[in-house]
Parts: sequence; structure tokens; C-alpha cells
Amino acid sequence: MSTLAVILLATAAGSLLSFLLAGALALSARPSWIPVLVSYAIGALLGASLLEVLPEAVEIGGDIETVAKALLAGILLFFLLEKLVLWRHCHEEICEAHGGNPRSVHDHDHGRSGLMITVGDTFHNFVDGVIIAGAFLADFRLGVVTALAIIAHEIPQEIGDFLILLHSGYSRARALLLNFITGVATLAGALVGYYALSALEGWTPVLLGLAGASMLYVALSDLIPGLHKRAEIGATLQQLVLIGLGIGSVALVGYLIGHGR
Repeated sequence: MSTLAVILLATAAGSLLSFLLAGALALSARPSWIPVLVSYAIGALLGASLLEVLPEAVEIGGDIETVAKALLAGILLFFLLEKLVLWRHCHEEICEAHGGNPRSVHDHDHGRSGLMITVGDTFHNFVDGVIIAGAFLADFRLGVVTALAIIAHEIPQEIGDFLILLHSGYSRARALLLNFITGVATLAGALVGYYALSALEGWTPVLLGLAGASMLYVALSDLIPGLHKRAEIGATLQQLVLIGLGIGSVALVGYLIGHGR
């Protein structure tokens, strides 16, 4: 089997596994679970960004200043993207951009956080594909370990992303479709990485910085404020536990695989 075939097989296996898990969640999750499980998604986003994506960007690039600039640019980019989505919905009678509060009428955010997490996840998956291709080109064993590491890290993150899409007002079918599309980005990254890795290598830390920015922005700007609507002690403790579980799941996977990239 050729190296390219192995690379595509490894990336396809990871994308398919994440998609199947998201599909299983789509069939079993009840609407009443979504606001509760969003807390877990917040933890998974924070953990993936701060424990995996951004440290990986620094490790690959060896320059924390470049990653910090990409992170800052990403935060501003997703701020502008959110504004564009808000302006799109200003034809409504109640509009956040004009001082209203549509969340009192609709229990979602008109797709804002879902759109941003989809864009960020596409960046992240594309870079994952580039990394897998580079690892296999360097050494077959390193490629296998890298692919397993990325697949393991993607599982809790993709489940969290799917929950965010549901919370953001997307139907289950559309959320699954978007999950599938973002998964295809891994294959695209693997193909591009295989044929043009040397040219893309310098951009990998920047792309990872943008991916980390999207995760942080969605978690801190769009999702955490919604948790404050339930200020009672019991709800707060529940939210803290679920956020901790989200962070812990990412950290545990990283510990078990020993960051063998």
C-alpha cells in the first residue's frame, strides 16, 4: 500500500469514527439534555484549545509570539464574523444588535456559536490532516502514533462541537452534515500536506492559532454567559463539574497516549 493511501486511510478512519459518534448522539440525545451538556462542551473546547491546540502550535513553530499573534487575530476575526451573523438577523422584530434580547424568545443564538465553531473546527481538522501526512512521510510508526493521537483527541471535541450546533439552533440533520463537512477537511489537509508539505509547514502554527482562537471565543463569549442564567448553587456546581469533565477528558486522552506526536 502506498504512503498516500495509508495517509488517506488513517485520516478517513478518524473522521468516520467522530462522525459515527456524533450520529449516535443525534439519535439518543433529548432536547432537555442540551443546555446541561453544553457545560461539558465548554470544558472540551477550553481543554482542546489550551492543553492541545495552542501548545502544539508553539511546539511545531517554536515561536510563541507568532502563535500569540495568530490567536489575537483569530479572536478579532471571530468577533467580526459574529457581528456579520448578528447583522444578518436584524430584520427580526427583536434583534441583539439593536438592544433586544432574542434569546428570551428563542432558546438558541441564531447559529452564531455553531457557525464559528464550524469554521474553527475546519481549520483544526485541515491542520490535523497536514500533521498526519507529515508524520507518515517522516516515519511510518510516527504516522500511526500521530493518527491515533489525533483520532483520540477528536472524539470528545467532535461530540462537544455537535452539542454546540444543537444548542445554537441547528437541526440534528444539519448538525450531522456540518460535522461531516468539517471531517472532510482532514482529508483535504492530508492531500495538500502530502503534495505541498514544505510550503505549508510555516503556516501550520498560524492555522492552529486560529483554530485555538475559535474554540476560546465560542466558549468564553457565546457559551459561558448562557450558564449565568442559572445562578443557583446547585446549577453552578453541576456546571463546574461538567466543565471539569470536559477539560479532564481531553487531558486524560493526552496523558494516556503520552502525546506521541
